[in-house]
Amino acid sequence: MDPPIAEAARALAMGNPLEALNHVALRDDAPALALRGIAMAQLGELGRAKVLLRRAGRAFGAHDAVARARCAIAEAEIALAARDLSWPAKALGAARATLEAHGDRVNAAYARHLEARRLLLIGRVDEAERTAAECDPAVFPPTARAAHELVVAGIAIRRLHTRTARAALDRAARAARSARIPALTAEVESALRVLSSPAARLIAHGEERLLRLEEVTALLASDTVVVDACRYVVRDRGQLVSLARRPVLFALVRALGEAWPGDVRRDALVARAFGSRYVDESHRARLRVEIGRLRRSLAGLAQISATKRGFTLLPHRAHEVAVLARPVEEEHAAVLALLADGEPWSSSALALALGTSQRSVQRALESLATAGKVQWFGRGRARRWTAPSVPGFTTALLLPGPVG
Repeated sequence: MDPPIAEAARALAMGNPLEALNHVALRDDAPALALRGIAMAQLGELGRAKVLLRRAGRAFGAHDAVARARCAIAEAEIALAARDLSWPAKALGAARATLEAHGDRVNAAYARHLEARRLLLIGRVDEAERTAAECDPAVFPPTARAAHELVVAGIAIRRLHTRTARAALDRAARAARSARIPALTAEVESALRVLSSPAARLIAHGEERLLRLEEVTALLASDTVVVDACRYVVRDRGQLVSLARRPVLFALVRALGEAWPGDVRRDALVARAFGSRYVDESHRARLRVEIGRLRRSLAGLAQISATKRGFTLLPHRAHEVAVLARPVEEEHAAVLALLADGEPWSSSALALALGTSQRSVQRALESLATAGKVQWFGRGRARRWTAPSVPGFTTALLLPGPVG
């Protein structure tokens, strides 16, 4: 490696892209193109970075498979930063296999780390956990080690394992200090603030209060039937009933949970479940049918008893009933939760992450844009959407993920 290339690589490793460009800005050979691409990515010029890395991959040619694989990994990282989640994962896997075959353990492990990050972004938490577990952070330099620990923490947060998340973030903080890159240190500090920010609202006995993630974890482990309006499930410690695909039943059990230990009038239940302000005999008949279905669904957790004016929830074993709701409830909350990371998202990437159709996401974005809650730039397929974060709140419970 000639001296300018070595100096540029050293500058990039220290998070100083401008110094790196001073060494390679006027060169068009393959190593210089690759380093220029990485420098542009660090400066936020992701489109230009992608072009430079593709040029570098072609310039290296078939004779230098390792260098081409490294360019592919760098391009994959840029795709993740640009929230281009449709970037071919097979190409990343092929690059990783090439590096493993040539003994480049560090970059091969980092490729696996990028796979885990992509899986976490699209809500495939189990797969992300398995992939991250296959990485050996001991071979990583401090920068990559910090990034790996952020992924481990992200998985733990999505599972509400706050102790595991805090331990991973502590390790990330130590690695970031070793790397001496201010932007990385700031990212770790931002992740640490998630653990101390309100993550949900507890509704019980007619009162509401905000909970941090650690308090949410404690609530789910307590002797309480939790009507979880973040994941649309009803929990009692080890038992869990998902009502994510049965919105009417969930609306009924949430109303009963908010009123516990009291009951809820029949007309109020009709209004919550069916959206009707006027109650006739057909509504009452439908309510009886839905209450019967809810009884069967919750048979292992609680009983629904009829009262003189309505219905009440009677847990079998638990001593308390509480509702766990989002800290800020509004329409299209899941879309806002993803956009609140501050990165520009395409509608196709949002659809992939949320597991829904692109047209549904586009309608949600149009509605949010009309309300002034999101903004966009670019046109056609290059259009990207962003939104400011909700101050003081973590969006972990709004994101798609496991309900166990």
